[in-house]
Amino acid sequence: MRYIVFLNKKYSIIFFFVVLLNILATLQNSALGQSSRLVLQYTVSMPNPENHYFHIELNCSGWKEETINFKMPNWMPGYYQIMNYSKMVENFAAKSNNKSLAVKKINQNTWQIKAVKNEPFTLSYDVKADKQFVANSYLDASHAYLVPCSLFLYINEHINIPVTVKISGIKKGFKIATGLDPVPGKENEFTAPDFDILYDCPLLIGDLEELPSFKVNGIEHRFMGYKLGNFDKITFMNNLKKVVESAVAIIGDIPYKQYTFIGIGPGQGGIEHLNNTTVSFDGTGLDNPEGMTTMMNFLAHEYFHHYNVKRIRPFELGPFDYDKGNRTNLLWVSEGLSVYYEYLIVKRAGLITDQALLNNFESSINAFENSPGRLYQSLTQSSYETWSDGPFGKQGENANKAISYYDKGPAVGLILDLAIRKATQNKKSLDDVMQLLYWDYYKKRQRGFTDAEFQQACENTAGVSLANVFEYVYTTKEIDYDSYLSYAGLRLSKNVDSEAKSKKYSFQFLESRNDSQKEVLKSWLEN
Repeated sequence: MRYIVFLNKKYSIIFFFVVLLNILATLQNSALGQSSRLVLQYTVSMPNPENHYFHIELNCSGWKEETINFKMPNWMPGYYQIMNYSKMVENFAAKSNNKSLAVKKINQNTWQIKAVKNEPFTLSYDVKADKQFVANSYLDASHAYLVPCSLFLYINEHINIPVTVKISGIKKGFKIATGLDPVPGKENEFTAPDFDILYDCPLLIGDLEELPSFKVNGIEHRFMGYKLGNFDKITFMNNLKKVVESAVAIIGDIPYKQYTFIGIGPGQGGIEHLNNTTVSFDGTGLDNPEGMTTMMNFLAHEYFHHYNVKRIRPFELGPFDYDKGNRTNLLWVSEGLSVYYEYLIVKRAGLITDQALLNNFESSINAFENSPGRLYQSLTQSSYETWSDGPFGKQGENANKAISYYDKGPAVGLILDLAIRKATQNKKSLDDVMQLLYWDYYKKRQRGFTDAEFQQACENTAGVSLANVFEYVYTTKEIDYDSYLSYAGLRLSKNVDSEAKSKKYSFQFLESRNDSQKEVLKSWLEN
């Protein structure tokens, strides 16, 4: 009897869990069914572009809620600063069946709508766009640059639903460059499977020029832009192809169907995306070798970001909090190591000499070593505090208390790479770490990595502890460059300018180099 009673209890428990799972599945399916009926359709018009205002309409249907909170993002991924985009919004209104709906602004970037259940409604508002910067939308009579985070509202609970964007009334002959997918059969209309993808795909509209595209591993790569300027565009695209090939060789995979470089015209900066990058570009300086090399470094950096930060990413950078931002200690990896690789990519592409590569690293090291902030702020602190300090460190009276991960990051990347090469008899390198993070964390685990996991990936690759190297990441300890540079037969000389109170570092080759040092240097330069 006791045995039978035990069985009954056992089956009762099983029955209970089966019923519970069925209930949860029903609720989930119901939620999914509701989400599948929700429709968000944006229309962007530019009735008076010379006034720098976009007009936005959002058609909404399929809503069961009576109260809905619409939010404007406060920042855009890739530019780690609070932008307060909602400050540019004016004339906000809501209507249903030609009747005005109650709108309440409950905080700086949130509008609450009192809607009618199951009734479609439309939001409308204007967005001022008069600042030319890669993280701001801009509009004038000749072109338009749309940063989706600064234009399109989202709903916290429904950020994963599909959305469409229609561009209305653009001038005849104007083209649109974007990473968004076009809606089949509809002109100037695009779709995104969710808001993360929408916010990842800026749009450039105007009399755009498209340069001859190229293919890498069968995948098309395009360059489109506004007022590209006069320069040798065939050489430019040939060089850019070599840059892409060099970057792809590091990871060994191309994860997109097409990639577009989008030149937005005069301005500042560049921002990376999954299948495109928007860059300030007007062709200035490309008529001389030095200017061409500088631009290739810039484009290599933004292109490599589609691996390093968009896919190989810190754990904290996803899902995105468009309201408050995402702080992480690891921007020195995402940004600093992207500087490290921009230098190597251009060298491995055969576009610069060995000495030019060393000059690039000298520039980073000199910028860092002449920064008083190196004694006060670590790399991880610099990464975490970028939201308040800015991407290049504190400014004004506090400038001497911060560093830039753009400067120290590549310097640490160099010694980390050489340490791995030394520990593995040059059989492994930082390339192997990046591959591991891509294939294991991005592809297999489908998530980002933590601080500890990044160090572990480096140490697993090296086969030894790298605690001494990571002291330069977590603390303000002075970097012992020569101990690591010697692995490649190099050293760092220092000259002091007493009047300018500055130091100038430069690379020197050791007078006597063994075969191991020669092999490490050759592999590092040509890998």
